Amino acid sequence: MIKESLTKLVRGENLDESEMIAATSAIMEGRASPAQIGSFLTALRFKGETVAEITGAARVMREKAVKINFKAPTVIDTCGTGGDGAQTFNISTTVAFIVAAAGIPVAKHGNRAISSRCGSADVLEALGVKVDLSPAQVEACLEETGIGFIFAPLFHQAMKHAAGPRKELGFRTVFNLLGPLTNPANANCQLVGVFDPALTEVVAQVLHRLGVARAVVVHGGDGLDELSLDGVNKASILRNGQISTVHFQASDLGLTTAPKAALTGGGPLENARITQAILQGVETGPRLDVVLLNAAAALFAADMVGDFKEGIAFARKLVQEGKAYAKLEQLRQVGRQAQCS
Repeated sequence: MIKESLTKLVRGENLDESEMIAATSAIMEGRASPAQIGSFLTALRFKGETVAEITGAARVMREKAVKINFKAPTVIDTCGTGGDGAQTFNISTTVAFIVAAAGIPVAKHGNRAISSRCGSADVLEALGVKVDLSPAQVEACLEETGIGFIFAPLFHQAMKHAAGPRKELGFRTVFNLLGPLTNPANANCQLVGVFDPALTEVVAQVLHRLGVARAVVVHGGDGLDELSLDGVNKASILRNGQISTVHFQASDLGLTTAPKAALTGGGPLENARITQAILQGVETGPRLDVVLLNAAAALFAADMVGDFKEGIAFARKLVQEGKAYAKLEQLRQVGRQAQCS
């Protein structure tokens, strides 16, 4: 099947969802050669991925993922595509603790660094959080603390067949989009950051097709795969089956404009220090502001607030009252218990 699909892509033709499902299944089941995988991903990238193609690939990856069995009316993930090259600190990971402090279960899906110096797994490990948890242990974290980390390589083992060709290609492919679209806990609410402004509506449409109820898909004005403090941000909002897109600046919401350079992070230890300082209320200025802004978008996605401005105020209160840092402490403790058991 992958040969037929590859021929269509080379001709510049789109695949329908069923064709994409068949081709992606061949890749993830080891039925495609490295040359076929590399050619397929390259042809798809040059043509441009459609909503149907991304949806088909995501369905296969979801079906083959190890599942997390956790039920709650709302389960949210704060996960970006990465690939913006900005080398910021771990904004969406810091956001996850604030959102959990609001009482919304957070199934944080992530990995080690790929294109950055520090991935979500790296910073959490540096913070003393155990990241390589089994499905049962992640479920226990969610039950006991309202936040759990899902270490992608342990839950998406079928991806190993594409790992070599992806690394050798060295450019973004459809697989860069799949991480935020394939949460093993089946999160029904999401904050997703994307590396290209043209992708916000596309990813929102894919999330809708995959059954996600509410989502905010964002791209920062200065090129971040997060809402940023500089330039015009873009957010595509999925609510009640409808998608709307808004553009705004951080200053419109009462935050001070700051350049991307003010958000720069470092390696795991430095980023852990930044995250802890923000959650403890010690860090102020641009780093705190960008976390509050993105937390506001997540709280809005989860229907906890009526708009982003209200979300910023609520997120700030959770930090000031020590509730966000308490979530980090709880997650550390559960990890220590898991190591002893």
